Amino acid sequence: MTATLLLLVIYIAFISLGLPDSLLGSAWPSMYGELNVPVSYAGIISMIIAAGTILSSLYSDKIIRKFGTGIVTAASVAMTSAALLGFSFSHSFWLLCLWGIPYGMGAGSVDAALNNFVALHYKARHMSWLHCFWGIGATAGPYIMGLCLTNGLRWNSGYQFIGLMQLGLVLCLLLSLPLWKKNSPSEQSESQLKKGLSLKEIIELPGAKAILTAFFCYCALEATTGLWASSYMVLHKGIDAKTAAKWASLFYLGITLGRFICGFIADRLGNKLMIRMGQCMAAIGLVLLLAAPGQSATLVGLILTGIGCAPIYPSLLHQTPGHFGSENSQAIMGVQMACAYVGTTFMPPVFGFLAEHITIRLYPVYLILFVVLMVIMVERMNSYQRTKKR
Repeated sequence: MTATLLLLVIYIAFISLGLPDSLLGSAWPSMYGELNVPVSYAGIISMIIAAGTILSSLYSDKIIRKFGTGIVTAASVAMTSAALLGFSFSHSFWLLCLWGIPYGMGAGSVDAALNNFVALHYKARHMSWLHCFWGIGATAGPYIMGLCLTNGLRWNSGYQFIGLMQLGLVLCLLLSLPLWKKNSPSEQSESQLKKGLSLKEIIELPGAKAILTAFFCYCALEATTGLWASSYMVLHKGIDAKTAAKWASLFYLGITLGRFICGFIADRLGNKLMIRMGQCMAAIGLVLLLAAPGQSATLVGLILTGIGCAPIYPSLLHQTPGHFGSENSQAIMGVQMACAYVGTTFMPPVFGFLAEHITIRLYPVYLILFVVLMVIMVERMNSYQRTKKR
């Protein structure tokens, strides 16, 4: 019973964690004019948030070992809530930059904590469904902001509303602290007894470099696909901007629905097969984007790429304790999250540079390179595991 209640809390947490992730992009057109800054300054805030997320992911293992998953999760969400409310009361760009620090710091630790807890204590289907629920939150965030703006409220109200929702989650998490201890009674004692690994020790674990590269590649693939899909369709495929915007959203819809469906088959097929199936489908989708003529093929290719991406990330996360042992999983999970955020943050702008100075036609080629490298790294990890078993 307690395990079911805790799982419900974690599901609510994943929806709530997705809510702030797309807010800046949806609110910025209304923000930058009022703040009297160039439109490009959104990138500065985004980079500050990303830097905080990467840093907190790298240090998450030591913090979680000291305080436990439940306390770290509640504290991290409280930090994010405070940052969102800080955004809502800010009327200058530099204040937004300042609040961007706790915004990012809160996100990294909670992501690493929850993903590792689920990987250790729940079946693969829950990892897929949890990340599906994160997608629901990430979709709802901009919708809530849009409702505020279209009903005569300012962008501050959108941040305030979601900040208060996060604050409600903090109260829920505080009330659930006894459940975390009951479902993981040895977590605190083991965390205190075992010394955390240094970054050098983590990287030197057999297979660590391969799996960290795979996480970097996957998130570079997902973020670049989502950001540049509309531009590719308009500038290269000749699709009008409104249609392209609608079609681009189907990539994320493919991921969300794909993860929901994957939850029903993940335990039966296993993480390894789920990852391979996803990689194959994503590759087929990208080949269609590259080589197949016609607008219909472009739409099908984009949807297939999204569905292919769906099982990869949750399955890689769920394999972490099996790859590195439960005693090392939290340490490697934090670095995996950091590598994922590096891919998300830096690889889409790199393609933007290539598109501007060479051609946007490189879009599917650029993405295929990440798929190929990811496949190589995942299979290398599988090879390590086979050797280890022998």
